[in-house]
Amino acid sequence: MNQPSTRLQIQQMMKAEDFSSAFALAETALSQFNTADIDDLVAKKREKIEMLYLAACCARYLNQPVVAHAHLADILAIEPFFGRAFLEQGHLYRAEGKAREALSCYQRASEANPALLAAWRHQVSILKANEVTPLLDWAQLQLDYHQALPPPILRAKHLLFEGRLAKAEALCKSFMQENPLHVDGMRLLADIFTRFGANEEAEQLLAAAINLRPEDSNLRIDYLLILRKQQKFALSNALCDELLATAPDNRAFRFQKAVEDMQAGNTEAARASTQQMIIDEPNNAGLHVLLGHLNKASGEDKLAAKNYQRAIALQIDNGEAFYALANLKTHKFSRDEMITMQGLLDENRCTMNDRIHLHFALASGHEATNDYDAAFAHYKAGNDAKRAQSRYTADTMHAELKRQQTTCTSALFDMQSGKGHDAPDPIFIVGLPRAGSTLVEQILASHSQIDGTLELPNILSLAHKLRGDHKDTQGSAYPQILHDLSADELRAMGEQFIEETRFHRQGAAFFTDKMPNNFRHIGLIHLILPNAKIIDARRNPMDCCFSGYKQLFAQGQEFTYGLEEVGRYYSDYVALMDHWHSVLPGKVLHVQHEDVLDDLEGQVRRMLDYLGLAFEPACLEFHTTERDVRTASAAQVRQPLNRKGVDAWRPFDAHLQPLKNALGAHFVPPHPVSQKATHNG
Repeated sequence: MNQPSTRLQIQQMMKAEDFSSAFALAETALSQFNTADIDDLVAKKREKIEMLYLAACCARYLNQPVVAHAHLADILAIEPFFGRAFLEQGHLYRAEGKAREALSCYQRASEANPALLAAWRHQVSILKANEVTPLLDWAQLQLDYHQALPPPILRAKHLLFEGRLAKAEALCKSFMQENPLHVDGMRLLADIFTRFGANEEAEQLLAAAINLRPEDSNLRIDYLLILRKQQKFALSNALCDELLATAPDNRAFRFQKAVEDMQAGNTEAARASTQQMIIDEPNNAGLHVLLGHLNKASGEDKLAAKNYQRAIALQIDNGEAFYALANLKTHKFSRDEMITMQGLLDENRCTMNDRIHLHFALASGHEATNDYDAAFAHYKAGNDAKRAQSRYTADTMHAELKRQQTTCTSALFDMQSGKGHDAPDPIFIVGLPRAGSTLVEQILASHSQIDGTLELPNILSLAHKLRGDHKDTQGSAYPQILHDLSADELRAMGEQFIEETRFHRQGAAFFTDKMPNNFRHIGLIHLILPNAKIIDARRNPMDCCFSGYKQLFAQGQEFTYGLEEVGRYYSDYVALMDHWHSVLPGKVLHVQHEDVLDDLEGQVRRMLDYLGLAFEPACLEFHTTERDVRTASAAQVRQPLNRKGVDAWRPFDAHLQPLKNALGAHFVPPHPVSQKATHNG
């Protein structure tokens, strides 16, 4: 069956108001869908969603709400962020006289896809009837803004929020060719570039847009966020100061300045300004969450918990605050808190991102009471929703890492030997998240000669720039271009890295860069900084992978959202690390997490010997080192070494066969008697 042709026929029947025929054809197509000859799984999923959507629309017109609701539920099981499904649910509830449920669906539709004018229009209608002024003003503002957009830009935005980035980009670029100074078009294209990972291109577009519309504070905040995303803190901090100088009482600018101070490590300044904002706005839940994050970064978990609980008291459906409590790793949810979170999910009225946070928080709560089946169900629901938001595919990543092996050969390093910048300052800590890297960093940052910094994006940004476009394709210039770079170019790249990262340092001779994903680019690192040190922090694969699956990362670790995906990623990581050890013998020090647990002093001395530094006892007392830690392991690295995380996956064993299959030979069945059980940075 030719599905696109069938879809067109159904749409034509619906335009002619022949809903019975359209519905019958859609149902027939759905009944045959599993046998359809479609090789592209993404296209197959999209076609099924479209057919379910058309069938649901027809069912509504035919006054079959039960059928319509069932089809929409099927859509959301496949694609939890499909805005048109929420829109259609809103229409169904409104037809049934359920205004509150309809409003919730319209709000979720516009959250999932702001380009759905009908979602804003119906919100305005319902809110007017119920005289809800603050929400009405916001919905009307959004409706007016989107209605005023040129049709191609509105359509491109619609495509963007339905996950069709390539089509959105093509349509937006086509419009911009005819309208090169259209600010909203520039802003949308910058958003598309950001989602492709092309942050520098997005930055340039937003800078140009600001020159055209300097009074637009939203544009300036977008620009600030893209600078911060790249950790260009000197520039973003200057912009914050500039914004506050023009409008010192602007709430959004004050909030961004506090976040800026927090990200730059100026925790006390951020805390002071946040506390002042809370005095001015005591009922602002977001400010209490921010203060909680600041207290957590400083190791004040009890204060942080109070901040998060205050945010929840002010905004009961604040999923971020509930998850922040869980992520403290020291808070045990009360029975009432668990009931509240489950109720929010059951009522189906909170935002999609709040739902994701609630799933992960509930999973943590159930795990703490040893209800492992319930915990896994919530971990799976949260990860499934995050995976639906992501463009990540294991096949694409496998191909990317394979290209590093085929391109970065011994011949390349022999040819480019003696080039690059000779600075010995950087210590790169690489691996997978939750593999013990934060522990390694905390140990090293306890040494007087080493500054602990952040997970710096500079190497990833450089790799993207060398790629030559913003797509991971076989035709990408990187890493092949490494063969063609001159000595001057390699040296300049190394010098630029040292200069750009200077902002994060505090004067020690050496500094850490704990970006785990840098393992993908060790060849590039060696070419531009041949004297840099690299430590590979590794952990038992089942503990590492399942710990990653349980953690809701802010960004950049999309491979953790599926058991098969994280298992394949681990296998590909090990294969690439084996390659680096082969072509760059002695370059990388492998530190096994379990070895650190068994012999802390021996492993500390081994790391310091590799770095050429004298042993300092402070490294053994790493948990007393005072520094802000903003990774998921903040709480663990402030405790003495323990084995709490060893074999932590075993209670979930019944659910983890997909992970074991993906790990293949890397899965080693554990000893029948588990060890007590780690720091799992």
